[in-house]
Amino acid sequence: MSLATIISRARLGLEAPLVSVEVHLSNGLPSLSIVGMAETAVKESKDRVRSAILNSQYEFPARRITVNLAPADLPKSGGQFDLSIALGILAASGQIPDQQFQHMEFLGELGLNGELRSVPGCLPAAIACGRAGRQFLCPRQNAPEAALCDQAPVLAAASLLEVCSHLSQHTLLTPLDNQPFEPSGATASSSVSKYGDLRDVKGQAQAKRALEIAAAGKHHALLFGPPGTGKSMLASRLPGIMPPLTQQAAIEVACVQSLTRQSDTAPGYPLRPFAAPHHTASAASLVGGGSNPKPGEISLAHHGVLFLDELPEFQRQVLEVLREPLECGSIRISRAAAQVEFPARFQLIAAMNPCPCGYLGHHSPGAKSQPSGPSHKAPANTPANHSAIHSNTRHTADNRCRCSPDQVRRYRNRLSGPLLDRIDLHVPVLALKKGELYGQASGDDSATIQARVQDAHRRQWQRQGCNNSDLTAAQLEQFCPLTQSQQQLLENAMLKMGFSTRVLHRVIKVARTIADLAGEEHLNDLHFMEAFSYRNLDRALD
Repeated sequence: MSLATIISRARLGLEAPLVSVEVHLSNGLPSLSIVGMAETAVKESKDRVRSAILNSQYEFPARRITVNLAPADLPKSGGQFDLSIALGILAASGQIPDQQFQHMEFLGELGLNGELRSVPGCLPAAIACGRAGRQFLCPRQNAPEAALCDQAPVLAAASLLEVCSHLSQHTLLTPLDNQPFEPSGATASSSVSKYGDLRDVKGQAQAKRALEIAAAGKHHALLFGPPGTGKSMLASRLPGIMPPLTQQAAIEVACVQSLTRQSDTAPGYPLRPFAAPHHTASAASLVGGGSNPKPGEISLAHHGVLFLDELPEFQRQVLEVLREPLECGSIRISRAAAQVEFPARFQLIAAMNPCPCGYLGHHSPGAKSQPSGPSHKAPANTPANHSAIHSNTRHTADNRCRCSPDQVRRYRNRLSGPLLDRIDLHVPVLALKKGELYGQASGDDSATIQARVQDAHRRQWQRQGCNNSDLTAAQLEQFCPLTQSQQQLLENAMLKMGFSTRVLHRVIKVARTIADLAGEEHLNDLHFMEAFSYRNLDRALD
């Protein structure tokens, strides 16, 4: 038989469209041509395939070989079609049987010695293969990740020779055992060991409380304060107190990581991802892109945390691309050849200094700040009453900050109003007081906080079927009914503090999360007062 057809998979976002690798041998001068919208890496496979076949003790046919990757209008990239092309050539030349080809799919890159090497996107391909009801064969290096798929029998081989031996019924490959999905509580210790314990952070009781609220309702947060007060340390411990991933969410996380060769192949239950790009990152690196679009940092943080340290140091146009993903939870990348969509349901945690030098409101011991003008008054026991960050402070001899008011204003205006509106919690992280640095650890550990967060999370899903941060305007009216006095409170806040409707909706969502953490069914004024206390940065930037 001079014609053989092998089934493989391409990469298109998180999808794995089917590709038929058709190999035809005909008379003519010896040559090998690949058609079907193949990029350079695919066309270079002809040299890898020739060497792999010869080094596997098979004969490379001295005939005219044509390889068609169908459908022709689907872009193909990478070396994942090497194995399919080699098997097609061997089957078309009669060196191996082709009876099993219609029931199997193949994926793998070949080395010159016939070794099978790992390829990105193996897990999405295995899932798509399972839906089609076929058996999936991949490189052995991809075996742990492919075993996460429980929809298809998965075979793993180390070389082209092993694959051919299996197809010839000489030495059969054993199907992989599917990785079991661990129960929710089994990963609590793993989260603490990877992300650290929140109790390790000295002091900062108010910031810890804000992180607990953020984890319970999946709210975005902005930590601001002088350098060295623990903002990055707090943010890095947030994934450890978030609710454990569900099975579906864990598979989605593993699929995204599979596309970038970052899949954690050890456990079958991935932990919450934590992405922390540098402030010099480009817009494309955050949202994804390229001629063959790949996921960016916001997709790598899917179902996890995206931490942006030194937020004002990011380019403004880079920060503005986050506005739509923060609302819709996905990013669509359009190119001339194809349009792909990546998931991006991440939780944004950002950190910034109050001024260019970082020490506005941070005084030497014994210094007293003297207000130079009127400032917004906040309710008692709110962050505004404990920090000079929210007032225009005259620079005294004991004040470490030497930035002018114009410098401070320009620094803070790097953050646009629409972006700040989408961040639910503005959390001050102040310098430690005397005795806090070397005192005993205070507050609950991450495991205890995570238990409270899980209880609040369970209440949300039983009541409305989603996180509080994902509530729509119609759902807010249904699940968060307000009394007449609460409606008046929100209207006064809109008029006196200049809050937008989006901000008021987010205040209601935060108040709902505070009530869930307290185990209370109805909202009261204390919930709203605490929620309003996390919006002081809006007024400080006016």
